[in-house]
Amino acid sequence: MPENDVPMWPSDDKDTSSAEPKGAKREGEVTVWLPMSGLANGKTEELSVPKVTPESGSWFQPVVEVSDIDEEPDVPETPTPQWSAFEPVTPVEPEQHEEPKTLFVKPIQPQHKDEPDWDQFDRGAATPPRDAEPSRPEPRQEPQSQEPQSQEPPRQEQPRQEPPRRPEQSRVEPPLPAPVPSATMHARPVRIEPSEERFDSEATVGIQRPEPPSQEPPAAETEAAPAPKPKRKRKALLITTLVVVLLLAGMGGAAAMPKVSNRLGLPWAPNAPKGEIPKPAGVTRVLHGPDVNGVAPTKEALAAALAGPAGAADLGTLTGTVVDAATGDVLWDKNSGTPLTPASTTKILVVAAALLSMDHGTQFSTKIVQGAEPGTVILVAGGDPSLTSLPLGTDSPLYPGAAHVDDLVAQVKKAGGGKISKVQLDISLFKGPTSAKGWDPEDTAAGNTYMAPVLPVMADGGRTDPKNDHSPRIANPAAALTQKIAGKLEAQPGGTTTAPKDAKVLGEVKSQPLAEFANSLLQLSDNLMADVLARQLALTKGAEPSFTGGAAATMDVLKQAGFDLTGVQINDGSGLSDQNKIPAKALSEILAVAAAPDGKDPRTAKLRPLLAGLPVAGGSGTLEKRYGDPASAAGRGWVRGKTGTLSGVNTLAGVVLDTDGRMLVFALMSSGSDQNKGRAALDVVAATLHKCGCR
Repeated sequence: MPENDVPMWPSDDKDTSSAEPKGAKREGEVTVWLPMSGLANGKTEELSVPKVTPESGSWFQPVVEVSDIDEEPDVPETPTPQWSAFEPVTPVEPEQHEEPKTLFVKPIQPQHKDEPDWDQFDRGAATPPRDAEPSRPEPRQEPQSQEPQSQEPPRQEQPRQEPPRRPEQSRVEPPLPAPVPSATMHARPVRIEPSEERFDSEATVGIQRPEPPSQEPPAAETEAAPAPKPKRKRKALLITTLVVVLLLAGMGGAAAMPKVSNRLGLPWAPNAPKGEIPKPAGVTRVLHGPDVNGVAPTKEALAAALAGPAGAADLGTLTGTVVDAATGDVLWDKNSGTPLTPASTTKILVVAAALLSMDHGTQFSTKIVQGAEPGTVILVAGGDPSLTSLPLGTDSPLYPGAAHVDDLVAQVKKAGGGKISKVQLDISLFKGPTSAKGWDPEDTAAGNTYMAPVLPVMADGGRTDPKNDHSPRIANPAAALTQKIAGKLEAQPGGTTTAPKDAKVLGEVKSQPLAEFANSLLQLSDNLMADVLARQLALTKGAEPSFTGGAAATMDVLKQAGFDLTGVQINDGSGLSDQNKIPAKALSEILAVAAAPDGKDPRTAKLRPLLAGLPVAGGSGTLEKRYGDPASAAGRGWVRGKTGTLSGVNTLAGVVLDTDGRMLVFALMSSGSDQNKGRAALDVVAATLHKCGCR
């Protein structure tokens, strides 16, 4: 028995003692055999120890090995304590000339098929390279033990964690077993399982080279070593940080953009307030009329102010007048009673007569009725030239609020009544010729841009482009509309006819109310609408709806309203006739009543829409592109007036506010002047009225 009296258990199931004669000795290794005897099978004989295998689950695994210090110089010189299933005893003291030996513990591990042949270490072979494929040991058949095996389940093999390491890198200390009584010299070694079962075993003490470490670290080392942090978490953290940085950089860049900073109201925004935000001020949402209490210009001062502008050679023969709207007093006059060709200022008389004698909500109707023959319908004209061919939902830019052709067709389709094969036209509402006395033959010629034949029905005022006021006009706009409707109903146009009085109405649309109709007429100086309105006025008064009837009805209404029409002679409602004559005084009188203070004249309320329809200097209608010259720029936005232009004729009549806020009514008529120069000269006169306090 060795001096330390500590039995050691084999590291694997290879019985090295039985392969060599007792007492055999190899280089670097000495084996001392312990005689063990006992009673087995009824006789005394040497006993064998059951083999310890990895499947038994026993923790009696270590074999104490002492490395050769000369061959392993890297091993620490501190002796490692030896562990045993028995009480530890005092270790054998080495002789003085011997260096302390380091003890290594070799854990038992199952043989993996890719595990290197560690037996070459016992043979003094060199350490195999790490990338070399390990040799596989030949399996040996061992006799089965007669002793009962442990019932503990085999431990699960852990997956390979790392490549084989040198033995000195895998030195571990086995766990300290529970203390057991010390064994005597002749005591039989006993193997005690964790389940407290005991088995006889043999003890072998030897000096042996350390075996290579197992590829799988012992459980104790696995539990003690901290688990490394997964690299995936680091990668995710880096990606998250990068995304956050990019988002912050993008938000910072966006916030620096002027549009973003302005919208968010950031301090560095270009439109950020430079000082304190002012307190909100109250706003009175009430429109105030002209200041009737302001001081009116004096006649002398006004005459002096207008002497230069009104005497310009570009005006040719000029007549005119200026009236104080608040009092009706005439402030300036220059041959205002002399009748001259008014051109389009004739429309002021027609619109005034219509507003005075007709309800302002009057609308003009266009119908489609059932025809006398099966499958026939009749388009009945009602005197509305503003009917638009634009699609439903698209308002006409020329005639806001106009009825739609598509609406009329949709009503007919919805009414049913069978298949429609023919669409006829009834234009019997208007009488007489389609052109007036004094018109130029070109006024009704196809392709002109300012007039179409005066018929009681058409689309878009007879224009080829429903959005362009100056587009060419159609030669026969009523027939063109009939054909358009027939196409939408998948029928054929059937010529003209007269609809029965009691015919069934299949569809009907109506124009804008009269006040809006008159507004469009004045803004565009629409010649066709003016002559149509004159005929509508004639129908209201029971006169013939013709040029003659319209002119007569206009004169009658104005005379009955108390206006002085001395020298007035009209042949149409548009002013295209060069035979029309109107003195400036008549124009100013009508406008003065329309601009008078409320309640002063009963006619004022009816005529007030006339002022709303007058174009604004530099802003709307026929004055939109005027008042751009420096001499007349002062009147932009302040002058409102109806224009008139014919060959050698330029007229302007309207209202203006002077610098004191006083409303002045003016009528200016130039004869024998150039069109462009005459217009510019008239604009200077009106702008002078605005600049003048004239006191």
